[in-house]
Amino acid sequence: GSCAQQVLAPSINQATVRLLTRHGYDVVIVPDATCCGALVHHLGNEHAALACARRNIDAWTRELEREPLDALITNASGCGTMVKDYGFMLRLDPAYAERARRISALARDVCEYVAAAGLNLRRATVPPLRVAYQGACSLQHGQRIRRQPRDLLEGAGFTVLDIAEDHLCCGSAGTYSILQPALANRLRARKLAHIATSAPDVVASGNIGCISHLAQDCSLPIVHTVELLDWASGGPAPPALATSPFTATRSKP
Repeated sequence: GSCAQQVLAPSINQATVRLLTRHGYDVVIVPDATCCGALVHHLGNEHAALACARRNIDAWTRELEREPLDALITNASGCGTMVKDYGFMLRLDPAYAERARRISALARDVCEYVAAAGLNLRRATVPPLRVAYQGACSLQHGQRIRRQPRDLLEGAGFTVLDIAEDHLCCGSAGTYSILQPALANRLRARKLAHIATSAPDVVASGNIGCISHLAQDCSLPIVHTVELLDWASGGPAPPALATSPFTATRSKP
Protein backbone atom coordinates (compact mmCIF):
# COMPACT_ATOMS: atom_id res chain seq x y z
CA GLY A 1 0.00 0.00 0.00
CA SER A 2 1.06 3.57 -0.57
CA CYS A 3 2.43 5.86 2.15
CA ALA A 4 -0.69 8.03 1.91
CA GLN A 5 -2.97 5.00 1.96
CA GLN A 6 -1.60 3.75 5.28
CA VAL A 7 -2.66 7.07 6.81
CA LEU A 8 -5.81 7.94 4.86
CA ALA A 9 -7.37 4.48 4.53
CA PRO A 10 -5.64 1.69 6.47
CA SER A 11 -8.75 -0.43 5.85
CA ILE A 12 -7.52 -1.03 2.29
CA ASN A 13 -4.36 -2.79 3.45
CA GLN A 14 -6.34 -4.70 6.06
CA ALA A 15 -8.86 -5.88 3.46
CA THR A 16 -6.05 -6.96 1.14
CA VAL A 17 -4.38 -9.06 3.82
CA ARG A 18 -7.70 -10.62 4.89
CA LEU A 19 -8.66 -11.46 1.32
CA LEU A 20 -5.37 -13.20 0.57
CA THR A 21 -5.00 -15.04 3.88
CA ARG A 22 -8.62 -16.23 3.69
CA HIS A 23 -7.74 -17.98 0.46
CA GLY A 24 -4.65 -19.69 1.84
CA TYR A 25 -1.88 -17.25 1.00
CA ASP A 26 0.90 -16.45 3.46
CA VAL A 27 1.18 -12.65 3.41
CA VAL A 28 4.59 -11.29 4.37
CA ILE A 29 4.90 -7.64 5.38
CA VAL A 30 8.45 -6.39 4.78
CA PRO A 31 9.06 -3.68 7.42
CA ASP A 32 12.16 -2.26 5.71
CA ALA A 33 10.25 -1.38 2.54
CA THR A 34 9.58 2.32 2.23
CA CYS A 35 7.99 4.88 -0.12
CA CYS A 36 8.00 3.60 -3.72
CA GLY A 37 9.29 6.96 -4.95
CA ALA A 38 6.40 7.76 -7.29
CA LEU A 39 5.60 11.23 -5.99
CA VAL A 40 9.16 12.55 -6.12
CA HIS A 41 9.49 10.88 -9.53
CA HIS A 42 6.42 12.85 -10.69
CA LEU A 43 8.16 16.01 -9.53
CA GLY A 44 11.27 15.23 -11.58
CA ASN A 45 13.50 14.44 -8.61
CA GLU A 46 15.19 11.43 -10.18
CA HIS A 47 17.87 11.11 -7.50
CA ALA A 48 15.32 10.77 -4.68
CA ALA A 49 13.12 8.44 -6.75
CA LEU A 50 15.99 6.08 -7.51
CA ALA A 51 17.07 6.15 -3.87
CA CYS A 52 13.59 4.97 -2.87
CA ALA A 53 13.71 2.28 -5.53
CA ARG A 54 17.09 0.99 -4.36
CA ARG A 55 15.97 0.88 -0.71
CA ASN A 56 12.91 -1.17 -1.61
CA ILE A 57 14.85 -3.47 -3.91
CA ASP A 58 17.32 -4.12 -1.09
CA ALA A 59 14.50 -4.87 1.39
CA TRP A 60 12.54 -7.12 -0.94
CA THR A 61 15.66 -8.92 -2.16
CA ARG A 62 16.62 -9.73 1.41
CA GLU A 63 13.18 -11.27 1.89
CA LEU A 64 13.53 -13.23 -1.35
CA GLU A 65 16.83 -14.62 -0.12
CA ARG A 66 15.17 -15.83 3.09
CA GLU A 67 12.31 -17.58 1.29
CA PRO A 68 10.81 -17.56 -2.21
CA LEU A 69 7.91 -15.22 -2.94
CA ASP A 70 5.19 -15.84 -5.52
CA ALA A 71 4.42 -12.18 -6.05
CA LEU A 72 4.91 -8.68 -4.74
CA ILE A 73 1.35 -7.42 -4.25
CA THR A 74 0.48 -3.75 -4.65
CA ASN A 75 -2.94 -2.27 -3.91
CA ALA A 76 -2.30 1.36 -4.85
CA SER A 77 -1.99 1.44 -8.61
CA GLY A 78 0.18 4.56 -8.66
CA CYS A 79 2.73 2.68 -6.58
CA GLY A 80 2.26 -0.52 -8.56
CA THR A 81 3.06 1.24 -11.82
CA MET A 82 6.20 2.67 -10.24
CA VAL A 83 7.42 -0.68 -8.86
CA LYS A 84 6.78 -2.38 -12.19
CA ASP A 85 9.03 0.28 -13.74
CA TYR A 86 12.01 -0.28 -11.41
CA GLY A 87 13.65 -2.62 -13.91
CA PHE A 88 13.61 0.05 -16.60
CA MET A 89 14.58 2.89 -14.28
CA LEU A 90 17.68 1.05 -13.03
CA ARG A 91 18.60 -0.76 -16.24
CA LEU A 92 21.90 1.13 -16.49
CA ASP A 93 22.91 0.62 -12.86
CA PRO A 94 25.24 -2.41 -12.83
CA ALA A 95 24.73 -2.92 -9.09
CA TYR A 96 20.92 -2.96 -9.28
CA ALA A 97 19.83 -3.74 -12.86
CA GLU A 98 19.32 -7.50 -12.41
CA ARG A 99 17.69 -7.23 -8.97
CA ALA A 100 15.44 -4.42 -10.20
CA ARG A 101 14.28 -6.56 -13.12
CA ARG A 102 13.54 -9.40 -10.72
CA ILE A 103 11.48 -7.20 -8.41
CA SER A 104 9.51 -5.63 -11.26
CA ALA A 105 8.76 -9.07 -12.69
CA LEU A 106 7.23 -10.11 -9.35
CA ALA A 107 5.01 -7.01 -8.96
CA ARG A 108 1.28 -7.60 -9.34
CA ASP A 109 -1.73 -5.42 -8.63
CA VAL A 110 -3.98 -7.19 -6.14
CA CYS A 111 -6.84 -7.48 -8.66
CA GLU A 112 -4.43 -8.71 -11.32
CA TYR A 113 -3.17 -11.42 -8.97
CA VAL A 114 -6.56 -12.49 -7.63
CA ALA A 115 -8.06 -12.67 -11.12
CA ALA A 116 -5.20 -14.84 -12.39
CA ALA A 117 -5.55 -17.14 -9.37
CA GLY A 118 -9.24 -17.75 -10.10
CA LEU A 119 -10.30 -17.45 -6.47
CA ASN A 120 -13.90 -18.02 -5.38
CA LEU A 121 -14.85 -14.64 -3.97
CA ARG A 122 -18.56 -15.20 -3.50
CA ARG A 123 -18.55 -16.75 -0.03
CA ALA A 124 -20.98 -14.39 1.67
CA THR A 125 -24.28 -12.81 0.71
CA VAL A 126 -23.88 -9.14 -0.09
CA PRO A 127 -26.49 -6.65 -1.32
CA PRO A 128 -26.66 -6.42 -5.12
CA LEU A 129 -25.09 -2.98 -5.09
CA ARG A 130 -24.68 -0.95 -8.24
CA VAL A 131 -20.95 -0.20 -8.39
CA ALA A 132 -19.49 2.54 -10.55
CA TYR A 133 -15.95 1.31 -11.17
CA GLN A 134 -13.51 4.16 -11.84
CA GLY A 135 -10.46 2.92 -13.69
CA ALA A 136 -7.42 4.76 -12.32
CA CYS A 137 -5.11 5.94 -15.10
CA SER A 138 -2.15 4.24 -13.44
CA LEU A 139 -4.06 0.95 -13.52
CA GLN A 140 -5.86 0.97 -16.87
CA HIS A 141 -3.20 2.86 -18.84
CA GLY A 142 -0.02 2.41 -16.80
CA GLN A 143 -0.49 -1.31 -16.09
CA ARG A 144 -3.01 -2.24 -18.80
CA ILE A 145 -5.33 -3.72 -16.18
CA ARG A 146 -8.88 -2.99 -17.30
CA ARG A 147 -11.19 -6.01 -17.23
CA GLN A 148 -9.93 -7.82 -14.12
CA PRO A 149 -11.41 -5.48 -11.45
CA ARG A 150 -14.76 -5.36 -13.25
CA ASP A 151 -14.87 -9.12 -13.72
CA LEU A 152 -13.97 -9.72 -10.07
CA LEU A 153 -16.68 -7.36 -8.82
CA GLU A 154 -19.29 -8.99 -11.05
CA GLY A 155 -18.18 -12.44 -9.94
CA ALA A 156 -18.53 -11.33 -6.32
CA GLY A 157 -22.18 -10.45 -6.88
CA PHE A 158 -22.11 -6.73 -7.63
CA THR A 159 -23.57 -4.95 -10.65
CA VAL A 160 -20.77 -3.04 -12.36
CA LEU A 161 -21.78 0.10 -14.23
CA ASP A 162 -20.00 1.67 -17.17
CA ILE A 163 -18.87 5.29 -16.77
CA ALA A 164 -18.76 7.55 -19.80
CA GLU A 165 -15.26 8.71 -20.75
CA ASP A 166 -13.78 6.24 -18.29
CA HIS A 167 -10.44 6.54 -20.09
CA LEU A 168 -10.07 10.14 -18.89
CA CYS A 169 -8.23 11.16 -15.72
CA CYS A 170 -10.23 12.05 -12.60
CA GLY A 171 -7.80 14.88 -11.84
CA SER A 172 -5.79 13.25 -9.07
CA ALA A 173 -2.76 12.14 -11.09
CA GLY A 174 -0.22 11.92 -8.27
CA THR A 175 0.92 15.45 -7.47
CA TYR A 176 -1.11 17.03 -10.28
CA SER A 177 -4.09 17.81 -8.07
CA ILE A 178 -1.78 19.74 -5.75
CA LEU A 179 0.18 21.61 -8.42
CA GLN A 180 -2.74 22.29 -10.79
CA PRO A 181 -5.83 22.43 -8.56
CA ALA A 182 -8.05 24.38 -10.96
CA LEU A 183 -7.62 21.90 -13.79
CA ALA A 184 -7.73 18.96 -11.41
CA ASN A 185 -11.04 20.15 -9.98
CA ARG A 186 -12.50 20.55 -13.47
CA LEU A 187 -11.52 16.99 -14.28
CA ARG A 188 -13.03 15.79 -11.00
CA ALA A 189 -16.32 17.58 -11.69
CA ARG A 190 -16.44 16.00 -15.14
CA LYS A 191 -15.75 12.53 -13.74
CA LEU A 192 -18.31 12.89 -10.93
CA ALA A 193 -20.96 14.06 -13.39
CA HIS A 194 -20.48 10.91 -15.44
CA ILE A 195 -20.56 8.79 -12.29
CA ALA A 196 -23.82 10.42 -11.18
CA THR A 197 -25.40 9.69 -14.56
CA SER A 198 -24.95 5.96 -14.00
CA ALA A 199 -26.84 6.21 -10.65
CA PRO A 200 -24.60 3.93 -8.58
CA ASP A 201 -24.86 2.97 -4.91
CA VAL A 202 -21.10 3.08 -4.42
CA VAL A 203 -17.96 4.06 -6.33
CA ALA A 204 -14.95 1.71 -6.46
CA SER A 205 -11.41 2.44 -7.58
CA GLY A 206 -8.00 0.82 -7.33
CA ASN A 207 -5.95 3.84 -6.32
CA ILE A 208 -5.95 5.87 -3.11
CA GLY A 209 -5.12 9.06 -5.02
CA CYS A 210 -8.30 8.78 -7.08
CA ILE A 211 -10.36 7.75 -4.06
CA SER A 212 -9.26 10.68 -1.88
CA HIS A 213 -9.50 13.21 -4.74
CA LEU A 214 -13.02 12.17 -5.77
CA ALA A 215 -14.23 11.91 -2.17
CA GLN A 216 -13.61 15.62 -1.61
CA ASP A 217 -16.69 16.51 -3.66
CA CYS A 218 -18.72 13.30 -3.86
CA SER A 219 -21.78 12.43 -1.77
CA LEU A 220 -21.53 8.73 -2.63
CA PRO A 221 -19.40 6.29 -0.62
CA ILE A 222 -16.09 5.58 -2.37
CA VAL A 223 -14.17 2.39 -1.63
CA HIS A 224 -11.22 0.44 -2.92
CA THR A 225 -12.16 -2.51 -5.12
CA VAL A 226 -10.45 -4.94 -2.76
CA GLU A 227 -12.69 -3.80 0.12
CA LEU A 228 -15.76 -4.98 -1.79
CA LEU A 229 -14.05 -8.25 -2.75
CA ASP A 230 -13.08 -8.86 0.88
CA TRP A 231 -16.66 -8.16 1.99
CA ALA A 232 -18.12 -10.56 -0.58
CA SER A 233 -15.76 -13.33 0.46
CA GLY A 234 -16.55 -13.12 4.16
CA GLY A 235 -14.93 -9.96 5.48
CA PRO A 236 -16.53 -6.92 7.10
CA ALA A 237 -18.33 -4.23 5.15
CA PRO A 238 -16.05 -1.41 3.99
CA PRO A 239 -15.91 1.46 6.52
CA ALA A 240 -17.31 3.85 3.92
CA LEU A 241 -20.45 1.69 3.84
CA ALA A 242 -20.67 1.17 7.60
CA THR A 243 -23.61 3.54 8.00
CA SER A 244 -25.26 2.56 4.72
CA PRO A 245 -28.66 0.84 4.81
CA PHE A 246 -27.23 -1.72 2.36
CA THR A 247 -24.98 -3.27 5.00
CA ALA A 248 -27.86 -4.25 7.22
CA THR A 249 -28.94 -6.95 4.78
CA ARG A 250 -25.59 -8.71 4.61
CA SER A 251 -25.44 -12.24 6.00
CA LYS A 252 -23.17 -15.23 5.70
CA PRO A 253 -24.61 -18.42 4.23
